Amino acid sequence: MRFRPPPASQTYLYVHELINAYKFVSSQRNLSPLIAVPLFILDYLCIHPFKDGNGRTARLWTLLLLYHAGYNVGKYISLERVIEESKETYYESLERSSQGWHKQKHNVGPWLHYFYGVLIAAYKEFESRAGVFREESSKTDQIKMFVNKAVIPFSISDVEQACPNISRDMVRLVLRQLRDSGAIYATGKGRGAKWVKK
Repeated sequence: MRFRPPPASQTYLYVHELINAYKFVSSQRNLSPLIAVPLFILDYLCIHPFKDGNGRTARLWTLLLLYHAGYNVGKYISLERVIEESKETYYESLERSSQGWHKQKHNVGPWLHYFYGVLIAAYKEFESRAGVFREESSKTDQIKMFVNKAVIPFSISDVEQACPNISRDMVRLVLRQLRDSGAIYATGKGRGAKWVKK
């Protein structure tokens, strides 16, 4: 996103013009948000409107603009943490892409590369967490299916034999949940305990 900054002594006008430029680009839909957002953030960081807190404010801008553009990964994965974990690369890419910024002769490539790396890392982490959630859900379903089909009292060992990919702790957890919901009850305690459907 290229714009003509006002005099350097009036940084608030820089930010004002930057926001207007972003609004214009967004309304025209002639530039993907995945390009417009990181360029906005780069310009904002180069303007450096505050003595302190520019990085934190830029990260808030990042979340807000990504939300508005329909990229909601920041609701589930902390982009702040992903950036913090890659702080060295963050500063390197920012320094490389800000050289010549005031003369509009800067190279946005390093910053875009870094920004996309952060997004990809966040989405990969989200995908990994969602996969664990799906796996846990399917394990719960497997245990519930076993219980639903059981016609005689069964033990935890019976569930483990029918579902060898599920840990004993997981079996116990689901059986307790079913007990608390009133679906099953235990006929005893300890290793000899059997579970019966109500």
